[in-house]
Amino acid sequence: MEAAEKLRRAVAVTEELHSVVKTMKALAGVNIRQYERAAHAVAAYNRTVEMGLQIALGRMPPHAIPPRYAAGPKLGAIVFGSDQGMCGQLNDQVVSYALRALNKLTRRRPDQVTVAVGVRAASQLEAEGRAVEQTVVVPASITGIGAAVEEVLRKIEEWHSTRSIETVILFYARPVSGAWYRTRGVQLLPVDAQWINAIRVKKWPSKAIPMFTLDEQRLFQLLIREYLFVSLFRAFAESLASENASRLASMQVAEKNIEERLRALTTSSRRLRQESITSELLDIIASFEALRKKEKAC
Repeated sequence: MEAAEKLRRAVAVTEELHSVVKTMKALAGVNIRQYERAAHAVAAYNRTVEMGLQIALGRMPPHAIPPRYAAGPKLGAIVFGSDQGMCGQLNDQVVSYALRALNKLTRRRPDQVTVAVGVRAASQLEAEGRAVEQTVVVPASITGIGAAVEEVLRKIEEWHSTRSIETVILFYARPVSGAWYRTRGVQLLPVDAQWINAIRVKKWPSKAIPMFTLDEQRLFQLLIREYLFVSLFRAFAESLASENASRLASMQVAEKNIEERLRALTTSSRRLRQESITSELLDIIASFEALRKKEKAC
């Protein structure tokens, strides 16, 4: 009876855990779609920014367009990780990718500064001997991404104004499909001169060309800042989508293991119950045989 009670408790606990994992799996799936939609929406806004740049560049003389120049010796790296657990190897993969890429650069370690998005990525970077200058809290929802982007932008502006850091690289995971993602490194600054030139020579899609009264260089600067905002927002959204994709994969593995454990416990419980029933039947038969022998003896 004691063994049967233990099995019943184990089955009940496993079923509750299975329910929790299914809920987390469903939540991760919903979050993936939510963050992917946010990334797609900001991509549409990015097209609007590019069109604004196209108009501003059309009014700027060629000598006023920012020339292509050699980046300075200093570099800022922003590594996107997570603040929550149960997201598989996401932090390990992003941090490992970032460290490999940074170690391959010609810049010396003292000329590299690092900002981590998420305490887990920060702790792993520090464990590898990489000093983390600042840790940005991972947004808990889409509404929190804007504030996190502004925090990172302020840090980048501080780097540029006080320490002449002109090169900024983002390291984060980008969702591919379903529960799959891929780590990547994207140079945020300096802005690609070829991209600027491609926008400048691009043909306007209609005969009606928008007008503006703001100074074209000032407009260009404001639009570049919007471009940086869009790029960082997309990096946050795709990193969060990848985090949930990794969590979904982990929950799928956990669900499979729990289901196998539940089947094994259920089988053991049924076998124990059957043995108990068989033992009781044998006791009844033995008692019946004993009574019948006693009656015959009388």
